[in-house]
Amino acid sequence: MSNDLTKLFETMMEQSQEMARTFNPALEAFSATGLEELMPTLSQSFMEMAFGKTLNPEGLDSKTRLLLNIAAMTVLGAQAEPQLKVTIRHALHAGATEREIAEVIMQMSMFGGAPAMAKALQIAQTVFTDGAEGTAEDESQ
Repeated sequence: MSNDLTKLFETMMEQSQEMARTFNPALEAFSATGLEELMPTLSQSFMEMAFGKTLNPEGLDSKTRLLLNIAAMTVLGAQAEPQLKVTIRHALHAGATEREIAEVIMQMSMFGGAPAMAKALQIAQTVFTDGAEGTAEDESQ
């Protein structure tokens, strides 16, 4: 990274930390680690609202929106593991199957590359093996 970019990044981080201190001093040391344990799933009504059905009732359903979010996080290199885990869990609760989630992730190998796909599949597998009670696959058995 060039010296100018390094300075810009450092300034941005300092400003972000100052903003966090202003909003809530506890946010200054916030870490996303363990996010999936703090918030394993959201209620269906909240997911519908957050993912567009309340604001755009004729738009995509929450399952589709969550699959798109999984695709985007995969293409970005599956860097946000806690967020990807939460999104996969939410997608399962919104009616997506494990197979649909895996297919979305595998499709993204063309855009994000095989390493990103492999990492996202590994993350998805941990969610699948941890168990997701009340998913579409559980209900169909």
